[in-house]
Amino acid sequence: MAAASAARAPCIYLTHGGGPFPVIGGPGHAGLTKFLKAWPTSLPEPPKALLVVSGHWETAVPTVTSAPRPELIYDYHGFPPESYEINYPAPGDPQLADKVCSLLKAAGMECQKDAKRGFDHGTFIPLVLAFPKADIPVVQLSLAASLDPQLHIKMGEALAPLRDEGVAIIGSGSSFHNMPALFAAMGGMSEAGRAALQRSKTFDEWLQYVCTDPQLPYEKRAELLAGWRKAPEGQYSHPREEHLLPLHVCLGAGRGGAAKVVFDDLAMGVKCSSFQW
Repeated sequence: MAAASAARAPCIYLTHGGGPFPVIGGPGHAGLTKFLKAWPTSLPEPPKALLVVSGHWETAVPTVTSAPRPELIYDYHGFPPESYEINYPAPGDPQLADKVCSLLKAAGMECQKDAKRGFDHGTFIPLVLAFPKADIPVVQLSLAASLDPQLHIKMGEALAPLRDEGVAIIGSGSSFHNMPALFAAMGGMSEAGRAALQRSKTFDEWLQYVCTDPQLPYEKRAELLAGWRKAPEGQYSHPREEHLLPLHVCLGAGRGGAAKVVFDDLAMGVKCSSFQW
């Protein structure tokens, strides 16, 4: 892994869109695609490595990719042929994988390495747009299959020191992930589509409050996010929480401070946000 960087690398939770649509120009993704392409230009310097927590990989215990040259996993179905020809030959970083495991174990958590696992689309789709040269080493970290929100916040807290070594931590999911509602919203302004949009706005407003209000102490911020099911339209927005939990990791890795909203727009016909620490 590279030597320490002068500037702390960012930690960002981002909406990665529907399958390969951000890359191939799918409906309802123009704003998201524009954001993903422009985001790196806002950074004071490029990250030295990327640690991506994807909502598309769950294992019994947190697991990191440790292959020097991970392949791609096209874990989407029914898209145009060009969707399966997308290439992202970024190198892995076995040394960073070792460091991730060491930090998690030092904090009392289990961790495993997987030398065969490749990058799923929760990793390679946003990175194709954000870092198209594919010259920054990438390691992917799984969610724990327990989907315990407090565990994922603890994971982020343990991994926070990586940011001082120039490793950007990216939580890749979606701030709204109710698939029937997304299909309704992308299909136009039907009654169901309008309802999905309004309900997504309600939950997004709550998320922005929890993540960005400077008056909230970290303990309260973590308590609220861990209890997200009680939030207005929380369970509607996430019938299953795998696309939200990367945000919990990012909250912990943010070291307690308030985030800033870096994407605040419609994606797939509903309201979505991305947060950066």
